[in-house]
Amino acid sequence: MDSNTSSEKRATLQPRRAAGRQRVAELLAAASGLMAERGYEATTMAEIAARAGAKIGSLYRFFPDKEAVAEALLQQHIAVLHEEYEALAKRAADLSPEELADVLIDLMAELYPRIRSLPALMEARTDRTEIRDRSRGQALAGISAALRVCAPGLEERAAGDIAAVVLNNMKVMLGMTLKDAPTTPGAPDELRRMNRLYLSSRLAPCRGTKAGIS
Repeated sequence: MDSNTSSEKRATLQPRRAAGRQRVAELLAAASGLMAERGYEATTMAEIAARAGAKIGSLYRFFPDKEAVAEALLQQHIAVLHEEYEALAKRAADLSPEELADVLIDLMAELYPRIRSLPALMEARTDRTEIRDRSRGQALAGISAALRVCAPGLEERAAGDIAAVVLNNMKVMLGMTLKDAPTTPGAPDELRRMNRLYLSSRLAPCRGTKAGIS
């Protein structure tokens, strides 16, 4: 998928009415499911319309081509992640380290149904490395912010290191959920326990303190 949009290409239509917004949401949901299952290249506009229960003309009315659909999906997924991490940072002040650990370890798996085509979309982009780095940086910044809200005495550098460990744990949990990573029936609970113990040991000494741990 070319990441550059031609200046001659018709712009994506932004519906103003609720019915139009609902139709676009249905079309994007259908596209997300197909691209997650089959990949960007194998998905066709006709299949997207069919899965959404819409006429092909309705799809083309809002999106001039498949690239426009993918771009809208990508921006939607990025916005979802941004909103979730912002909301998490606001909640973190009222969470114990153990509670925050539980929220974080399951966050990626819980968000997956809403962003499931993100890997396929990034893989199809010519600028996928840049987008992947930006997405990873957004996740690390969001987790780090939540850690520091939960434990105000935690130093910024330490928060970044801990966030990297937690993000990897979140990815492992997602892999277990999707059966893409080695797992057993009890393994997810063991991972939650490990994450809880880790964050408790790192954050508890910094709650209500001014000096962080190194």
